[in-house]
Amino acid sequence: MQMTATSRGILALVVGIAVFSLQDVILKLLSGDYPLYQAMIIRSLTAVPLLLIIVRVLDGRLTTITTPNWGWMLARGFLNFVAYTAYYLGLAAMPMADTVALFFTAPLFITLFAAFFFKERIGPTNLFALLAGFAGMLMIFNPSDSVFDPAALLPVIGAFGYALTQLATRILGRTETAAAMTFWGNLTFLASALALAAVFGSGAYAGASHPSLAFLTRGWQEMPLRDLLLFMSCGVIASIGLSLLTYAYRVAPSSSVAPFEYSFIIWGVLWGWLFWSQLPTTLAWAGIGLLIGAGLMVIRVEAQNEKAAPEGAA
Repeated sequence: MQMTATSRGILALVVGIAVFSLQDVILKLLSGDYPLYQAMIIRSLTAVPLLLIIVRVLDGRLTTITTPNWGWMLARGFLNFVAYTAYYLGLAAMPMADTVALFFTAPLFITLFAAFFFKERIGPTNLFALLAGFAGMLMIFNPSDSVFDPAALLPVIGAFGYALTQLATRILGRTETAAAMTFWGNLTFLASALALAAVFGSGAYAGASHPSLAFLTRGWQEMPLRDLLLFMSCGVIASIGLSLLTYAYRVAPSSSVAPFEYSFIIWGVLWGWLFWSQLPTTLAWAGIGLLIGAGLMVIRVEAQNEKAAPEGAA
């Protein structure tokens, strides 16, 4: 039976999300031995040739990565770098499922920023989703607990930065290709990671006891071939995963495939249980459920707005 374009898009996205989740496993596994910037440098260097090949195959030429707006592209890439740096630093200290769930507050931030920057109206459904998402976030934080780890704020900061990145993508996407934004984003990751290596690479600031801070300030480490290959595989994973997600949104309506991005949380729970014997608390499960419901509500409203928009408005 031949699959529809929407079915192919959903399948590509679900597989892409599963592939991406493996990168989180690798970085969390090695976060106690290496600095994050070392992983990012190796990953970005590995991804450059792969991304060029993917651009050549998908677009037929490499000139699609050139742009006169390179300054704005670098700014967008830096926002994305800050977002994922915060996310991965949180991942080093927190259970994987909780970290992933808190990062998925991003759709709620996107709604708020769109209202502020683009004067988009927040209807009652989105307002309810924002309140429900905030409640879900508090359940995962569990402020009544006697010990609160500030690392729990890092994936939320990551979601905040990711939301700004997506708004920049909406603006730049009017004139720039997906290939160009991907390539310049990876270039910015590499340059920013090299800057962190210049500051922390000597090990002068090493010795932090908190896992998140240690993951940032640890000096450059020698590594066996096994660990080098694992970090290089992150570049392969990122290239394959990004290509699958790009394909998904290219062939199917975003309103059809976007809800399946929440399958990431399933992988976060599964890998956290298999590798670290970590499962969310009962309260955190409830918070995760609220966050997923709130995010799906926002996506549903966006889909309705797209259908109601005049033809050609997009």
